[in-house]
Amino acid sequence: MVAGLSAPLANASADLAQVEVVTSIERLVAIEGEYDHLNNVTSNTLPFALHGWHVAWWKFLSQSSAAVRDSLLIHVVRDRTGNPIAIVPLVLTQRTQLGLRVASVAAIGSDPALTEIRTPLVAPGHELRALLAVQQRLSEDVRWDWIHWTGLSPRLAGALESACPRRSCLLEWAQPLEDGVLDLESNWERFHAKLKRNIRESLRHCYNSLKREGLRVDFEVARTQAEVKRGVTLLLPLHAMRAGAKGTIQHPDRFGTARFRAFLYEACDRLASRDKVRVFLLKHRDEVVAARLAFVVGDSMYLYYSGFDPAWGKFGVMTTTVAEAIKYAISCRLRTVNLSPGIDVSKTRWGVRRIAFREAIQGHGRLRSRLALAAYRHAKGVGPRPLLGAVVRSLPMRSWT
Repeated sequence: MVAGLSAPLANASADLAQVEVVTSIERLVAIEGEYDHLNNVTSNTLPFALHGWHVAWWKFLSQSSAAVRDSLLIHVVRDRTGNPIAIVPLVLTQRTQLGLRVASVAAIGSDPALTEIRTPLVAPGHELRALLAVQQRLSEDVRWDWIHWTGLSPRLAGALESACPRRSCLLEWAQPLEDGVLDLESNWERFHAKLKRNIRESLRHCYNSLKREGLRVDFEVARTQAEVKRGVTLLLPLHAMRAGAKGTIQHPDRFGTARFRAFLYEACDRLASRDKVRVFLLKHRDEVVAARLAFVVGDSMYLYYSGFDPAWGKFGVMTTTVAEAIKYAISCRLRTVNLSPGIDVSKTRWGVRRIAFREAIQGHGRLRSRLALAAYRHAKGVGPRPLLGAVVRSLPMRSWT
């Protein structure tokens, strides 16, 4: 039983479900069917919770050096009949230098903004039961110093707070991650009519500026595995060109290393085999001038990274590509389009509905872990321990090259 729980929670913990901790890639590959089941029952719309994304991430982005070593800790929670009620996809990361070891647990996807939202899959109504079971197993693991919980819905956040053992747990809530979602209409005309005036004017300018120059563009949707591979190949140089463009908002080249490109190809190929990828291409004759990668998950489309030729920037080709992608989503009878996290003007002008994903740091109760967590918090800009913060900043970092 987890120490420190109130009587009702203690009774609930007596009926904890079965938990399997997946620690190998072979076992992760084998539980694809349980991922599919939970993606369906949770109505998940995020590509980052899909089985193919996790397999590709572990294959290309996990670390296994002497200084930084990742270990799979994917918790699969099942009821007494063996049916999965939750997958909590965790990774233990141990950092070692000069004999000092610090270990943290986080959702799979610690990378430079490639995995944008990291969230568990928990069947509705089983939030507390699942997190009690996961907390029980984590309490038996002596290796970690803190856990970084991410992607929590309000119900999951409440369940975590209830399940966290009071006497041996330091739970601190962080700033939520805000995501922007568009609710679609039955047709483009109705959707367009509800848009704010500034985005309607922007769309009118985008289409009319091309007409004035006598330029015709075509919209192509890559969908099969072969088409998606070609589409990603066309997208990558445009993404790099956008990152290098001058006189506009700067965007980093997220796929500037061979490792990240290999990951993207693998993830897209795995998800395209399940018909979950689209690459939207805006073309003038045989030249692709703008592209946007997207994922269709459930009844939603998630707009991922993009790119365009800066020479075509004056025509607003990226805005046109987004508009054509939304038209496509409406034609497929999807209910929402996710514009990705970060509430900036490029998203708010479309009139997005905001969704907050809660985050928390759970510290281990032992003294060594408390010190490690204090150092971590200072290194992140919180806390009064400069010496400990300096120690943590000196620990080995992930290498992406």
